[in-house]
Amino acid sequence: MPRLTLFPELLSDIEVKGLIFDMDGTLCLPQTWMFSEMRRVLGIAKSVDIIDHIYSLEVAEQEVAHEKVRQVERTAMVQMKPQPGLEALMEFLENNDLLKAICTRNFDTPVNHLLTTFLPKKLFHPIVTREFKPPKPSPAGILHIANHWKIEPKHLIMVGDSVDDMLAGHRAGVTTILLESDVNGHLKKAEETDAVVQRLDDIINLLKDGIEITERVPTVSEEEVKALDG
Repeated sequence: MPRLTLFPELLSDIEVKGLIFDMDGTLCLPQTWMFSEMRRVLGIAKSVDIIDHIYSLEVAEQEVAHEKVRQVERTAMVQMKPQPGLEALMEFLENNDLLKAICTRNFDTPVNHLLTTFLPKKLFHPIVTREFKPPKPSPAGILHIANHWKIEPKHLIMVGDSVDDMLAGHRAGVTTILLESDVNGHLKKAEETDAVVQRLDDIINLLKDGIEITERVPTVSEEEVKALDG
């Protein structure tokens, strides 16, 4: 079975060249109250996707709904705390010349706050927020990053904590790493999850030792192809 690793030794080994990170619950500690509060201010049920709901509204109503969600995110932003192992992992990635990007369903203000507060000297590029359409679980944002880097998806990793992260990464053809929490244990055995860690710096040993993977090709819809071409 192929192995994705920082240090290829076998002909079947694939060299890892970049990592793509979710933000909420991945680079920073989870704030699960945030999503129930968003649904409360929007007046929608738990089963309804927040972003899908906003884009289903009339154009004039979308900005009002976006601002309601942004206000919740601004409140959460000031309570943001970094994930354990964040700094150690980032130092390791930079020391080994691995590229870093962010793919999040959040908007740019909280992302910038996290980077300037906790990672002021670390470069993440590109940064894909929910302004990019379609958002996760579509693979389009991840493939946009791969195209920007000019790197095949098989050389990349998506790190996240949600089903959207795992689905997006799996469909993009990248390796997925789940950052385990007390609310996502059901994803550990999911087909879309390639590896599981308890802390971000656990990823260091995964990169050194390698992750056994099943190579797959990206699966994208016509809409997603248009987003990448646009």
